[in-house]
Amino acid sequence: MNKLHSLGWIFLLIAMAGDLLVPLFLSLFYGEYNSLKMSVSALGNPASPVRIPFNIWMLVEGVLFLLALPAVHHRFAPVSGGVANVLVAFIAVFAVGACIFTCFFSVNESRDVVTTASKIHGAGSVAGFMLFLFVPLLLAILYFKEHDGTLGAVSLASFVLALVFFTLFVMSDKPAFKGTPIDHEGLWQRLNLAFMYLPLAVACCVR
Repeated sequence: MNKLHSLGWIFLLIAMAGDLLVPLFLSLFYGEYNSLKMSVSALGNPASPVRIPFNIWMLVEGVLFLLALPAVHHRFAPVSGGVANVLVAFIAVFAVGACIFTCFFSVNESRDVVTTASKIHGAGSVAGFMLFLFVPLLLAILYFKEHDGTLGAVSLASFVLALVFFTLFVMSDKPAFKGTPIDHEGLWQRLNLAFMYLPLAVACCVR
């Protein structure tokens, strides 16, 4: 594997680890922010004191994901070119829609305030998350094709757990669940991200 591909896996690890850790760090400087109750994107709202560093990080994160794509494709294309192409495409949509778009199109502090920017942000995030949700499943298919039952099972279990937490994340935003144990949007989003990222993190380490 050449140096560029090796760097790609490092970029991928930084992007995924940063997506989980940077928001937690920035939340320390945003007194009204609740990591359990509020989505990650809320850190970039116009009233946020950490809006600028958060948005810069989201741009950097998206670029890191994109820079990692050649390494991901190089690793899995020999197993199945078609599945590898879909895998790379899904990660690319997430990088642009859920990361880079977040930098330029912020949500508002209140969901009742809807702007063009928040609509674009919402559309990009939905597309990115919906597609990235299937990344663990695609990795499971690739690993099973390689006859690696262990990594295939890890990826498949990650997909199931990511799907569960994504469902809870969507439900937490509904009025019917306000004040219930499901009303922890930030928690479910972070757990969803963690299990979406887990198989890719494993791939970074065992490639």
